[in-house]
Amino acid sequence: MNTNAAVLNAKVFISIAAVAAYAILSGPIQAKSPEVAVKISVSSAGLDLSQSAGAREMYSRLQKAAKIVCGRGNRVDLVPLDDVAGCYEKAIADAVQSAKLPQLTIVYLNTHTPHDAKTRGIVLPVLVAAK
Repeated sequence: MNTNAAVLNAKVFISIAAVAAYAILSGPIQAKSPEVAVKISVSSAGLDLSQSAGAREMYSRLQKAAKIVCGRGNRVDLVPLDDVAGCYEKAIADAVQSAKLPQLTIVYLNTHTPHDAKTRGIVLPVLVAAK
């Protein structure tokens, strides 16, 4: 059994769940409106996250989960967020930050700047930080 995969799954799950809760709870609250947190577990099963191909696949899974979480969470009765793009970016960055995996961070940096990463609390791999 790979305990690192279980820890990563928990961290990614917690990150996306926390972002969803934050995004939903930070919007305007209507009277008698129930608060809802959308949670999606993102599995790293079958992936070698120390390799770039595995990290790219994990990033793709995170993107799909973030789109669902920041949308209607697979439920038609949820009110859409005002800032879907901001929620999406925060969900992805929080998941990458909590995973603390160099290969996943490198995949993140393919579409974001090192400054974006630092702003989100993502620790840059040594080779990237030196550039």
